Amino acid sequence: MTGSPNGMLFVATDVAAQDEADFNQWYDREHVEERVRVPGFLSGTRYQALQGGRKYLGLYKTASLASFTSQAYRNAFTQQTPWSVACLGKMRDPMRRVCTVEAVTGQGSGSHLSIITLALSEKDVLKNDVKHMGSVLAEQPGFVHSSLLLPNAELSSPLPQESRENRQLLPMVLIESSSAEAGQRLSELAYRTLKIPAGEAVHYALGWQLTSQELAS
Repeated sequence: MTGSPNGMLFVATDVAAQDEADFNQWYDREHVEERVRVPGFLSGTRYQALQGGRKYLGLYKTASLASFTSQAYRNAFTQQTPWSVACLGKMRDPMRRVCTVEAVTGQGSGSHLSIITLALSEKDVLKNDVKHMGSVLAEQPGFVHSSLLLPNAELSSPLPQESRENRQLLPMVLIESSSAEAGQRLSELAYRTLKIPAGEAVHYALGWQLTSQELAS
C-alpha cells in the first residue's frame, strides 16, 4: 500500500427490542446514505452479530483519516436530524472508534466478519504480525480479506450513550470470509498464528452495503 492508509469508522451497539424496528429503519433509510455522501467516505456496511459482542455493527470506510476532520464531516456529526438524535439516544452500550486500516491482505467483501481484539502493543509490531497472519489465512478456503484497525485517540470521541469509564482504544483484527464456518475456522487459526491465547472472537453476518460509487451514478 502506498500513501495514507484508509480510515474506518467502527460503530457497534445494542438496542432495546422495542426500539429495533425504528433503529433499523433509520440506519437503512437515512443514516448510512447520509454518512456515505460525506466527501471521502467510500462505503457504509451493516452487520448483525451471530455470536458474541454487540448486536449491530456499522463500518464506514474512508479514503483516509482526513475524512473525519473535514468541515463536511463536522457538519454531519454536529448537525444531526431529529431522527438521528432520537436513535442515537436509543443505543445501548455503544462503541465508536475511528481507526486507520493497516496490514491489509486480500480483496473484496465477505459475507461474514470475525473480529479479534488485541492487546496494546508497538504499532509496527502489530502491523507485521497481522500482515503475517493474513498471508497464512489467505491460503485457507473461505478467506476473503483481513486487516488491522488501529484506533485514533483524538478522533474516537464517544457516542452520547457510550460509557467513559475504563474506555480502552484497543487494536482489532477484522477477518472477512465466505461463510460462518470459515469465519470460525479462520479466527481460530488467527489466534494460533498471532501466538496469543485463544479468546472470544465476535462473529457477524453481512446485512448490506452502500458505496459512494453507487451514489455518484
